[in-house]
Amino acid sequence: MNTPNFADWLEICNLKARYCRCLDTQDWDGFAAVFTEDFILDTSAAGGLRVEGRDAAVTYVRSSISAETFTTHHIHAPEIEVNGDTATGIWAMQDRNIWPTGRKLLGFGHYHERYVRVAGAWRIAESKLTRINVEMSA
Repeated sequence: MNTPNFADWLEICNLKARYCRCLDTQDWDGFAAVFTEDFILDTSAAGGLRVEGRDAAVTYVRSSISAETFTTHHIHAPEIEVNGDTATGIWAMQDRNIWPTGRKLLGFGHYHERYVRVAGAWRIAESKLTRINVEMSA
């Protein structure tokens, strides 16, 4: 295992925290800024789609939640490995989503991610969501 230096580890942790905050506050410009242009989003293991390209991925996520939808994403226990200007990470996650229709989702799983350093800043290049448990109610 390649143990990252603390500065890289902290920047990647802050990047993922910004991902959650921007998603949950629907700050779509901030959300898009955490990704590389060629970002790959793979939610197929969790029942979603595999989407290539930052703009297409942001559009896909936006289409699944309206302005009236409440989302809360929590990430825990990062396992991060850095190799120069690339890194990988696995995060335990929990999300709670409430749509205006009353539909609710409580999910548990993991983000499996790849990061690259672009112009001195870490960005998410690929993210795969896997689920362990999902509780849905109408």
